[in-house]
Amino acid sequence: MPTQIGLISLGCAKNLIDSEIMLGHLRNDGMTLIPDPELADVLIINTCSFIDVAKDESVGTIIEAVNDRAEDPAREKQKIIVAGCLSQRFQKDLPGLLPEVDAFIGLDQIESVTSIVRQALEKDADAASIDTVTAKSRYIPDYKTPRFRLTPNHMAYLKIAEGCNHTCAFCIIPKIRGQHRSRTQDSVVQEAKGLIASGVKEINLISQDTTYFGMDLWEGKRPNPTSGVDSSRGDSLASLLRALNDLEGDFWIRILYTHPAHWSDELIQTIAECPKVARYVDIPLQHISDHMLKLMNRKTDGQYIRDLLQRMRDGIPDLAIRTTFITGFPNETQADHDELLEFINTFQFERCGIFQYSKEEGTRAFKHEGHINHMTIKKRHRELTSAIDKIAQKVNDKALGKTIRVLVEEEGIARSMWDAPDIDGRVFVPMDAPVGEFIDVTVTDQRGYDLIAK
Repeated sequence: MPTQIGLISLGCAKNLIDSEIMLGHLRNDGMTLIPDPELADVLIINTCSFIDVAKDESVGTIIEAVNDRAEDPAREKQKIIVAGCLSQRFQKDLPGLLPEVDAFIGLDQIESVTSIVRQALEKDADAASIDTVTAKSRYIPDYKTPRFRLTPNHMAYLKIAEGCNHTCAFCIIPKIRGQHRSRTQDSVVQEAKGLIASGVKEINLISQDTTYFGMDLWEGKRPNPTSGVDSSRGDSLASLLRALNDLEGDFWIRILYTHPAHWSDELIQTIAECPKVARYVDIPLQHISDHMLKLMNRKTDGQYIRDLLQRMRDGIPDLAIRTTFITGFPNETQADHDELLEFINTFQFERCGIFQYSKEEGTRAFKHEGHINHMTIKKRHRELTSAIDKIAQKVNDKALGKTIRVLVEEEGIARSMWDAPDIDGRVFVPMDAPVGEFIDVTVTDQRGYDLIAK
């Protein structure tokens, strides 16, 4: 009987792809994925540790699995493997803190998962944890990398790069994922061809910084933290979008996780000229106050951001801009908060999210003085969230009566090109709409962040 694998995948889409790669290798080796963790010979928990909430969820999931195994005699021989960002970030501490875990896998060991599973199966219950985590992450997938997709058949995430060269004061990602390293453009295009041939209707391009794609491979003068997308210097996000747009088939291309410092007029023009690229841009801005942007080490200032957003709206018809902001960053003054609130109310983002600052050990901001009282942070968060809720209603009002194209996700639920999976709103459609297909619908009503259409 083949080894039965249970998987719990936590965190973002980038983690999901790591899970898919691990499963691809395990299936190639004859192992079987099962939906019930309690029945698995080996349970793999792919963790996230980007912020405190994700870290707590990961630790809680591990402890729950360990306790469930201890309380169920039928699971006595089950092996538990912890993979992903938590293993990578706390590689020196976890084996001592969680000795009940049978093995730890870092980000560079996901292609070695089959041999690690075998080692875990042969390990005595009271033996020390198997620790395979290496100090710095250098791994990057290729189009030949086996994957067992966990997303619906009609949509997929496509990782175009790994790591990040930015040193934002609040972010731990570069220390976990390493420096930015791009795949080749050909590798990405080849994978996209395979996804389209398999029936994928929506390709979501992801990395820690999609706008930096290709820049690390440029010859000659190295790019800097504010270099713009420029195809004259080599492969770039703009040249990649054009290549993907030229592929045959009826599908959307969605761009996620762009950094404002690298946007250029060429990228704006490319999106406008490529009909298969969704009129949707994910561009986390984090703040608008110059004071905050400098402390956050964002490499942009408020005027640059305002000018860029206006150029994007002027240059890309029907564009929906999604962004996120951080409230309560150390030393944020009431004036900083008021400026952000006024900016949100004035610009009227089509899609927006507000995060409360999370104090993360290992980041520059962790050592900052001027950390703000949690009640003040909550109050500011409520004010900003109330503003974006009202704006969302206005945005949805503009859609009433319009005919839009949507991709049907499941019975009765679809998404427009202005809605990313698991992030934005939904469009409620007739129950008989074909799942996994594009259809045209007319918006008749709204419900919170969602639309109702027929």
